[in-house]
Amino acid sequence: MEGNKNNNDLMSKSSYYYDLPEDLIAQQPIEPRDSSRLLVFDKTTKQIEHKHFRDILDYLKKGDVLVVNNSRVLPARLFGYKDTGAKIEILLQKRIDLTTWEVIARPFKRLQVGTKVYFSEKLSCEIIEKQEYGNCKIQFQFEGVFENRLSEVGQIPLPPYIHEKLKDKERYQTVYAKVEGSSAAPTAGLHFTKDLLEKIKEKGVEIVEVLLHVGLGTFRPVKEDNILQHKMHSEYIEMSENNANLLNKAKKEGRRIIAVGTTSVRVLESSADENGLIIPKTTETNIFIYPSYKFKVVDALITNFHLPESTLIMLVSAFAGYDDTMEIYRTAVKEKYRFFSFGDAMFIH
Repeated sequence: MEGNKNNNDLMSKSSYYYDLPEDLIAQQPIEPRDSSRLLVFDKTTKQIEHKHFRDILDYLKKGDVLVVNNSRVLPARLFGYKDTGAKIEILLQKRIDLTTWEVIARPFKRLQVGTKVYFSEKLSCEIIEKQEYGNCKIQFQFEGVFENRLSEVGQIPLPPYIHEKLKDKERYQTVYAKVEGSSAAPTAGLHFTKDLLEKIKEKGVEIVEVLLHVGLGTFRPVKEDNILQHKMHSEYIEMSENNANLLNKAKKEGRRIIAVGTTSVRVLESSADENGLIIPKTTETNIFIYPSYKFKVVDALITNFHLPESTLIMLVSAFAGYDDTMEIYRTAVKEKYRFFSFGDAMFIH
């Protein structure tokens, strides 16, 4: 991947591949949260520094706005059985209404429209539509409060590359997680402790909470060789009027907007008009950010290290520049950083 790529090459999925030894995929979160490593990349000087996450404090300044995603991960993994006794696994993806969800179901071939799946005496569902990629629409039947029934039987759905059992379920939640609805954690935020957030506020940094419910589509590989043919999954977002006003004021005053994670980037860029003005929104976004995208809002980015050939490494390449991103990843592998959800972080500014 040495040398400059032309624009056609950047539309090729294979351009975003990098070699990752399996032992660099973090299987457990590190303690305390802010002791993970932090690779700092300066876009102007092209300098790379190696720090710890708690050192983020040294790179933030009074007036900066830190934008975090306060979505909370659902116990979205359910194990049930059919009338025949056959076992079925359901992964909740997206809520459509009070009882209807889009899900991934396994084994997909054993399910037909009308199939009933039982999770407990008080919770079951029926398959109402079969879609592609193992996706279905289901309708739940339950007694009492749905969230209570779900918490009784559901498990936190760890990413497919994590093979060890998580000792503490809260470690797959950010310390500011509030609004339940994600199938996966907004992992860049996992590095913050409550104490570190207090120190950041004391420094005069504003913290703005936005919402994006992360779907399991975030782990779906790009299958098409030409990335422009990739069908991006959609996710629910919220940008309040108050936060839009705060962010617009900061932009007008020339203060930095720092996104914590690619999910915050997706909310910010989806909420901006062509002039960079942020509009309050409650909607779905399927924004796909890849090189040549012109950022309207985000000035700096805190993010984890992402899977090869994923839409997320494409987003980072759009923000930091393709060549610099691939150099960052080569450096991170060489320096034995920990990768993916429970891994280390980078700060690009």
